[in-house]
Amino acid sequence: MTLVFLGLGANLPDENGRLPRDTLLAAVDVLAQKGLEVEAVAPWYESEPVPATSEQPWYVNGVLAVETDLSPSSLMAVLLDVEAQFGRDRTKKWAPRIIDLDILSYGSTILPSKVRWAAGVKGKELVIPHPYMHERRFVLAPLADIAPTWRHPVLGKTAEELLGSLPHDDIVRPMT
Repeated sequence: MTLVFLGLGANLPDENGRLPRDTLLAAVDVLAQKGLEVEAVAPWYESEPVPATSEQPWYVNGVLAVETDLSPSSLMAVLLDVEAQFGRDRTKKWAPRIIDLDILSYGSTILPSKVRWAAGVKGKELVIPHPYMHERRFVLAPLADIAPTWRHPVLGKTAEELLGSLPHDDIVRPMT
């Protein structure tokens, strides 16, 4: 079994009018039904859309720690299936969404390779760790809540160190 951190986000109600946080909580249950062993669910945060725009509502974001024996590509297929189950439409980059599920890290795995990861792999290739996670407070804040000493497999810094190195100009606030 491998310890995996997943990023969860949403900023639109689902087709049944369920609010984003409720959709994400329901997705955690579905992921557990699909065989992922949920180890921890981080507190939820609200954040501005990235890139910042007034054209869409704020996001609800969180991080989930799971154990799995699925390969990275098989896990990604499960995440895409769950997104589709909740009505995710992947037609436009940076668009508002009902749900977004990302693999943030998969054990100490680096895909496609450390050199290509550092060079900024583009396209549809699966990239692990998530190529932007170290730049996003809405990922690092909940990750640091449940795994402050987790170490980025490429950058070598802990979640707390990465979070502490970010500028404070983006707004991410805990939900009550």
